[in-house]
Amino acid sequence: MRLFIRWLVIAISLLVAVYIVPGINVVGSNGLAAVAVMAVVLGLVNAFIRPIMKLLSCGLIILTLGLFTLVINAAMFLLASWISGLIGFGLSVDSFWAAFLGALVVSLVSWALNLFLPDKKKKK
Repeated sequence: MRLFIRWLVIAISLLVAVYIVPGINVVGSNGLAAVAVMAVVLGLVNAFIRPIMKLLSCGLIILTLGLFTLVINAAMFLLASWISGLIGFGLSVDSFWAAFLGALVVSLVSWALNLFLPDKKKKK
């Protein structure tokens, strides 16, 4: 159930990014299905590739006091967009700056939505 809720939060965040950020467009005949596929792809990219990227760029992250993490988030957003484009569903991102803003919007909206979700760790 928790996994479904996390997926739903990412999907809602992606919808907000599509409406707010110019340069991010829905690809596919059904917009909701495209956003759902992109949410799955983004979740998988963040789960498997993002930790490797953070490990490899650990020096840059420390040197920039963590700001390079924003660049990694944008790169993961671009990668997820590219992968979903290969599938034929998802989002198309026009530029790095659109990906940067899109990743920032997705992060902020996800954070805000997660504030309202119950945390299992706090219940115990």
